[in-house]
Amino acid sequence: MAAKDAITIDAGGRELRVSSADRVIFPPTDRTEAVTKLDVVRYYLAVGDGIMRALHRRPTTLERWTKGVRDGMVVSTREQGGGDAFYQKRVPRGAPDYLRTARIQFPSGRHADEICPTEVAVVGWAAQMGTITFHPWPVREDDVEHPDELRLDLDPQPGTDFADAVRVAAEARALLGELGYRGFPKTSGGRGVHVYVRIEPRWSFTDVRHAAIAFGRELERRLPGQVTTKWWKEERGERIFLDYNQNARDRTIASAYSIRPKPGAPVSAPLDWDELPEVAPEDFTAATMPARFAQIGDRHAAIDDVAHSLQPLLDLYERDEGEGLGDMPYPPDYPKMPGEPKRVQPSRDRDRPR
Repeated sequence: MAAKDAITIDAGGRELRVSSADRVIFPPTDRTEAVTKLDVVRYYLAVGDGIMRALHRRPTTLERWTKGVRDGMVVSTREQGGGDAFYQKRVPRGAPDYLRTARIQFPSGRHADEICPTEVAVVGWAAQMGTITFHPWPVREDDVEHPDELRLDLDPQPGTDFADAVRVAAEARALLGELGYRGFPKTSGGRGVHVYVRIEPRWSFTDVRHAAIAFGRELERRLPGQVTTKWWKEERGERIFLDYNQNARDRTIASAYSIRPKPGAPVSAPLDWDELPEVAPEDFTAATMPARFAQIGDRHAAIDDVAHSLQPLLDLYERDEGEGLGDMPYPPDYPKMPGEPKRVQPSRDRDRPR
């Protein structure tokens, strides 16, 4: 669109220029109307307090869909480039002077200066740049080596669905209570459920990952046949996979309130525990969430009120280790990590007992 088609809106007290405001990012569906670029920007401003609680002072990767979201479009990944969308880890050119950054280090030893949102205008600017989804690190800018968040990702495998993830989440809630933790659930924006637990920023990424492994193994024991921590897909079966590797360095989860690149512009919706069995992921979209937010506010408003000790879960991990259950595989793009077992797909492991 020509420059005259750009508009300027207020973003938390700053003027934000939105170019190509009428560009359709999400085409209409049977259930939803079309969502334009301006709609995306206004959505994030409408849930400003919530998205800022999720992103505040966190190094954040931007998932940018500058061409919009259409059937057949794909996002470039580490393994497969040339997609229609991409993950922006380094600050793009033309960033406003009020944008702050934080330097983070990847497992490879390389580093990057990522955006670190401190005000909602930064979120609005990122949306104007085509960002659909925000992927914050579980750290703050003043201490990027010690996570302050444990992330439990309940991921339905083929043959299971959201309802199965909800049933597992109920047991996860009970286990969190026994550990003395307060968890905050949200929809993933897809079929999964995420649960966040604020922790004291005293432990390494490795420690937090071990804590997630211990939590997953305990869920496996309590819900046999329903939960798995198996890294290799061929071993998971029709179970809910607790993806412990989401707590590894440089692994991130779509933030609360993030729009997901799927038809209808669904969003990752913070919930109360008692709401979880009563909702469906498609209830929450960029069109419906602002009204919910205006009515009830942020369901995660209290998430920063307390930070828990990770020690109870590390004690569980140590107990399991004493019983012969050690570390588990990292993602394939990681260098070989200390204590990691052989990273070989079981069906291709010639040394594996048959």
